Amino acid sequence: MMKYFTLTLLLFICISAFGQFQPNYDESRVPDYELPELLKSEEYGKIKSVKDWEAKRRPEILALFADQMYGKIPDVPYSLDFEVQKEDIPILSGKALLKEVLITVSTVNGSLPFSLMIITPNTQGPHPCFMTINFYGNHTLLDDQNITITKAWVNNNKDFGISDNKATEVTRGVRSYRWDIESIINRGYALASIYYGEIDPDYDDGFQNGLHPLFYADGQKNPQPEEWGSIGAWAFGMSRSMDYLVTDPSIDAKKVAVMGHSRLGKTSLWAGVNDQRFALVISNDSGCGGAALSRRAYGETVGRINTAFPHWFNDNFTQYNENEPALPIDQHMLLALVAPRALYVASAVDDRWADPKGEFLSTYHTNPVYKLYGEKSINDPQMPAVDQPKMVGKTGYHVRTGGHNVTDYDWEQYMNFADKVFK
Repeated sequence: MMKYFTLTLLLFICISAFGQFQPNYDESRVPDYELPELLKSEEYGKIKSVKDWEAKRRPEILALFADQMYGKIPDVPYSLDFEVQKEDIPILSGKALLKEVLITVSTVNGSLPFSLMIITPNTQGPHPCFMTINFYGNHTLLDDQNITITKAWVNNNKDFGISDNKATEVTRGVRSYRWDIESIINRGYALASIYYGEIDPDYDDGFQNGLHPLFYADGQKNPQPEEWGSIGAWAFGMSRSMDYLVTDPSIDAKKVAVMGHSRLGKTSLWAGVNDQRFALVISNDSGCGGAALSRRAYGETVGRINTAFPHWFNDNFTQYNENEPALPIDQHMLLALVAPRALYVASAVDDRWADPKGEFLSTYHTNPVYKLYGEKSINDPQMPAVDQPKMVGKTGYHVRTGGHNVTDYDWEQYMNFADKVFK
């Protein structure tokens, strides 16, 4: 009888938890909400100048996101080493040059190497650049024998021929449809990319592999509740890549855009707000925990994302599961931290999981900060029509036809916007 009761109780708990964190696709079920004010601080009151924003409110908001959501980087000294392993290798029928740089992060606890791939036009530089992060390895972006195949853990994918979490020759170029590299090169841009699995494998193992153990204190086995999860580690990798790019004469370091898709769109946003060397910050279908407003609780919710992917954010973020109104922050505040630099957010009309409307509204609500800087930005709350990009001053947004993906259309808009802000 007790065994039956225990099994019934466990089943009830599982069903309750699953039902509790169901995504919401009904706009009528979006709760009434009030967003935290961008330019009002409990400690400092109304923020009326750029000086006060930069000295008081911006650091306050950034600290809240670090403490309550993405996690703080532990205060452990580290060093970097850059080793150029390949360079000036002609690819794309000679239109472009390939370079590979091994970046090694070292602490008293050990070292972690990861590979930065840079593809530049075969013309006189320096070139503006898209700094990106990818899902299956640098070699999957382009079918070219010169690109080194990652030896790191890779997500299994039957369609890509990946099993045993290992990349092989058959995986070359399997994600090239997401990376319009030839068009990027033809427009005069460079593309730099790192593979996120070389920094922190994307599964919940209690942070026993990847970057995190390098930053543990003596006797520490897991991050503290306020310390970084995987998104924080991936963003750290993007900034360490920028550390190299600023030294490379083929790259115009003042014209580097940071870009990512989905969970890596969340990553590009977090990297972009922490590292102000990125002149343009791009989010592609980043959804909950990225560009979408948490308080709308539409599509993927905070509870759902923390349950399905407990390693992405810090442990403090779980207190807001099904409790979004208690958040002292929301994602418009994250996007506003990009100001006065350029920001572009993209959605897809069929990607309801990522809440396109919430992504647009978050972009729109950054306007007070851009206005504080005297910069133009999107100031119309009306969401643009599908496939009708809106680019106003330092902010841009589009919602395109289709679903959760990165398409040639997306890249065309990013380059159009970059042309505008990098002129």
